[in-house]
Amino acid sequence: MTVTFRDFRPQNIAPVSLARLVEGFAAQIDPAWEKAQVRGVSMASDEILAGEAFIAVGGANVHAAKFASEVESLGAAAVITDEKGAELARSQGVKIPVVTVPDPRQAASPLAIRAFDNPAGKMKTVAVTGTNGKTTTCFAAKVAFEAAGLSTMILSTAETQVGDLRIQSSRTTFEGPMLQRILAYGVEQGMQAAVVEVSAHALALARIAGMKFDATAFTNLQHDHLDYFHTMENYLAAKARLCSKEFTDYSVICTDDKWGQQLAANCDTNKLTVSAYDPDAQADWVVTRKVNNIAHAACDFTLIGKTEPNRGREEEITVALPGEVNVQDAAIAYLMVTGIGIPAEAVKAGLASLAVPGRLEIVSRRNEGTPLVINDYAHTPEALASILRTMQEFTPGKLHLVFGTDGDRDATKRVPLAKVAAKEADMLWVTDENPRTENAENIRAQLLSGIKEVRPQMENVCEVNTCRRDAIRKAILAAAKDDTVIITGKGAEPYQEIEGVFHTFNDTPVAQDCLVAYKNRAHIQG
Repeated sequence: MTVTFRDFRPQNIAPVSLARLVEGFAAQIDPAWEKAQVRGVSMASDEILAGEAFIAVGGANVHAAKFASEVESLGAAAVITDEKGAELARSQGVKIPVVTVPDPRQAASPLAIRAFDNPAGKMKTVAVTGTNGKTTTCFAAKVAFEAAGLSTMILSTAETQVGDLRIQSSRTTFEGPMLQRILAYGVEQGMQAAVVEVSAHALALARIAGMKFDATAFTNLQHDHLDYFHTMENYLAAKARLCSKEFTDYSVICTDDKWGQQLAANCDTNKLTVSAYDPDAQADWVVTRKVNNIAHAACDFTLIGKTEPNRGREEEITVALPGEVNVQDAAIAYLMVTGIGIPAEAVKAGLASLAVPGRLEIVSRRNEGTPLVINDYAHTPEALASILRTMQEFTPGKLHLVFGTDGDRDATKRVPLAKVAAKEADMLWVTDENPRTENAENIRAQLLSGIKEVRPQMENVCEVNTCRRDAIRKAILAAAKDDTVIITGKGAEPYQEIEGVFHTFNDTPVAQDCLVAYKNRAHIQG
């Protein structure tokens, strides 16, 4: 069975009157509409169900109220929109109620919380933000909850999973109505905990407005998304909101960068700070020992309390992923989940079995007669530096890097990203990620210019201008058995976006196919 997001829909939502639904958002509604019954809300005109209210938001090019007559034909109970949207809806002659609110985008999540009966309030809930490490920290929290016996759902960049239903996510954080709908479905399926990955865009666009989490966490702030936020200060301000009383009473903040330190200094919640990189840091908890277990691709570390009531307390933890960055994510998850009552031993057991789609995902181990092949989402200069330096320790031979960068996204990170690649990897295979509407050759040219700053002779650099599949194939077939091939940038993404078309594509199965060719070649030659 092919799973789609339509499958994550609760079946037993109690109806709420339209008057109750919009109370506090609409100044007044026609008395004839007050008792109209609403069973959920949606911002997607193409998947609305009979009885749901359609929240129509104005976009850059099209106002969603343009689809008012369409949703009416599908059985929508009402349209909730702004004045411009109401005019559009009425011009189509719709007969269902059209309710105006000052800002339908700001209202969408709170309306959905009300329509779906506040599903987050019926589970333990945690949320994570930051530039890098969000997904790994979320999966770490998920396995910790599950080790404690709690049925746990996750909504992350890599995957949305509720019980046996799982699907690769279309975005980091869904629009409020879909997010609340999925959470409500989870409640119906018996979920006892939910882990939600929250992007800065989601915070800026009110996708989680009105929610309250048992705990939240901040991982780091790195160079990304400045095409939208323009400055790092604006970017921090968006993410910082998750660790405020608006959304939670308890936060864990990593202070390994200056942005985390600024956030901690101004945070108004009950908070714990943690440093994974500096044992002398002024933090509540610090990591003092990190030992990579090369045989098991894991890392053992010690977390020590530096402030009361945990001063001097030591926790020995193993995370089933190698490298400092995964120690950081595991430490954050440990403090976040134990801070809301999950037993420490259960959390440790979960972390010792952690696996994350597209995050340091081992596609092939060296003992399988192939090079070590890794798929990782690293797409910022800092994340790429971290993963490459980590894998140097696991690589007796050469380090091959297959990488590119996204089109229609922050272009200012391209040269720094390429310079990191040129400094830390041995063999570079420059290819495309999601060019979107940009010219892919121009994107690669910017990366090559950054590489040339570090390697003027461009030694061991190969631009693959055919397709990403070719780049992965060339890198794997060129690698010796003691080499490592790292494919970065897309992680678990199930598509490649080119000129508005989403082509089915995932780095891991492509690499697996190439490894079959590698083994077949070795067999023939042997």
